[in-house]
Amino acid sequence: MTGTRLAALLLTAAAAGCSGLTPYATGPRPLALGEQNPGPRVAICYNALKTSADKVQELAQKECLGDTVAEQGDTDYRLDDCPLLTPARATFVCKPKSK
Repeated sequence: MTGTRLAALLLTAAAAGCSGLTPYATGPRPLALGEQNPGPRVAICYNALKTSADKVQELAQKECLGDTVAEQGDTDYRLDDCPLLTPARATFVCKPKSK
C-alpha cells in the first residue's frame, strides 16, 4: 500500500470515528422473563466519556411520544445494539406527566 493510500485510509477512518461518537436512539433492552412491562420504552446508545447525562436525557425525551416524561431505568454495555464507540445503552420508560 502506498503512503498516499494509507494516509487517505487513515483520514477516512478518523472522520468516520468522529461521527461514531454521536449518541442515537436504538431499541431498548428486552424485558427479562417474568419482568413486568413498565410501558413504552426508548433507549439511547452513547459514549459515557463524551456524552453528558443531560444530553442522553434530552435525546430520550425527544423519543418519548405524547405528553410523557423519560425516566431512566437502567444502562447496559452488552454491545447488542450499540457499537464499540458508543457502548452504553440507557433505557428509559416514557411515563405520563403528573397533572
